[in-house]
Amino acid sequence: MAAFFFLFFAGASFSVSANGKEEKLRISSSGEFVNCFQETLMQSLLSAETEVCIFAALSSAAKKLGFEYCAYGTQMPLPISKPKLFMLNNYPKDWQQRYIQEGYLHIDPTVAHGKRSVMPLLWTDEVFTTCRPFWEDACAHGLKVGWAQSCHDAKGVGGLLTLARSDDNLSFKELGDLLLMMSWLAQAAHQGMSRLLLPKLMPEVTLKLSAREIEVLRWTAEGKTSGEVSMIMCIAERTVNFHINNAMAKLGTYNKTATVVKAAILGLL
Repeated sequence: MAAFFFLFFAGASFSVSANGKEEKLRISSSGEFVNCFQETLMQSLLSAETEVCIFAALSSAAKKLGFEYCAYGTQMPLPISKPKLFMLNNYPKDWQQRYIQEGYLHIDPTVAHGKRSVMPLLWTDEVFTTCRPFWEDACAHGLKVGWAQSCHDAKGVGGLLTLARSDDNLSFKELGDLLLMMSWLAQAAHQGMSRLLLPKLMPEVTLKLSAREIEVLRWTAEGKTSGEVSMIMCIAERTVNFHINNAMAKLGTYNKTATVVKAAILGLL
């Protein structure tokens, strides 16, 4: 499994408010958290056997950072026509139903931002300018303050972590104090969820192509015909087609174009 990201800054401290109580998350000069915030969360993520358990750990961490609500969503790059989605959140039930019924996923600007940028996004009126009814509906359901950040990995999988609460505006000072921890949490959430979700939603990530199959597909991706590839690689045309057919069988595709596209998306080329 890919390594998790740790952020250590000697002598720094993070002040957060949870349930009306202030809690200090300090980092000692040796670079270790006094309250073992990251270590505790890391152990939860590594030992979790279900996505629900991982989300419970994320929700607990969100509360320690002063947020009532936590949401995590991920999108697989396949199938291209209708990518597989996975979402978990602890928003009010009424809002969860409303979000689905109104198809808000397709107009949510935080989701759109997460698809094109990994920069953190703070909820503001300007962010929701083009979808005021959606923003007003969210506020009416108690979702008035929020922050989101996405992650994208080498497999083309994208994940979006959102932290939200019903009141207490997120000041620049609080945001500055918590930003590194929140960004770390977004990375940890993506790594933890991907560990469990990828084998289920995109089992193709475990596929391996031979060196010859990869080379043939790379030239095919450049628009070369089987005859041209055979001349470039100094092999028989039937051998080229043999490697293409093998790759098709492994990837579960039915033509050269689909095979090249899928192999490229999976990072096999």
